[in-house]
Amino acid sequence: MLYFYDDVETRHLLASYLKQQRKQAKLSREQLAQKAQVPASTIRRFETTGNISLKQFLALWLVLDNLERLVELTQPKPAMPKTIEEVLGEYHR
Repeated sequence: MLYFYDDVETRHLLASYLKQQRKQAKLSREQLAQKAQVPASTIRRFETTGNISLKQFLALWLVLDNLERLVELTQPKPAMPKTIEEVLGEYHR
């Protein structure tokens, strides 16, 4: 199944994910604000609109998840084999 996301939908998905992580960690917005050094009003705006600066987003992510997961997105994807020989060559390494 193919999915096509635009920037607005993606921001809302990220906000929803971090809100879920915050609730799972049993943190209020105020508690998260203290830990992440991001104003609670900014967290509220992010959770409702998806709008936040990258610096503040990363600060929230650092508290609620593992930044390594985001860094992995910057790494090149390994090339998929194009022939059966390439597949078998990978198998025999």
